[in-house]
Amino acid sequence: QVQLVESGGGLVQAGGSLRLSCAASGRTFSTYAMGWFRQPPGKERESVAAISWSGDRTDYADSVKGRFTISRENTKNMVYLEMNSLKPEDTAVYYCAAARIYVGTSRAGYIYWGQGTQVTVSS
Repeated sequence: QVQLVESGGGLVQAGGSLRLSCAASGRTFSTYAMGWFRQPPGKERESVAAISWSGDRTDYADSVKGRFTISRENTKNMVYLEMNSLKPEDTAVYYCAAARIYVGTSRAGYIYWGQGTQVTVSS
């Protein structure tokens, strides 16, 4: 059982950076794989990044690879998404999610979801 709360969203200019945080609570958080997803206005939710329970494995969507970095601090029950070189097309509600096994950027397997945080990138 995992509860997730995202924070750190806001308005940023194109080319800027932003750091999203996901605070997790639950008895077995450190054993879960984690992922970040986003949903642009009027579009379907899409995967962004994923990280294994230990942090040794990560995967990224092609659209963000080289610009975004996912990380976690299990002792703090936190997951992060560092976003650099932001583009207007990055505008979306960003969600963190938890899975019992590592599935990379696939949506399959993610069973716990946060409420989302809005990221808006202006031109």
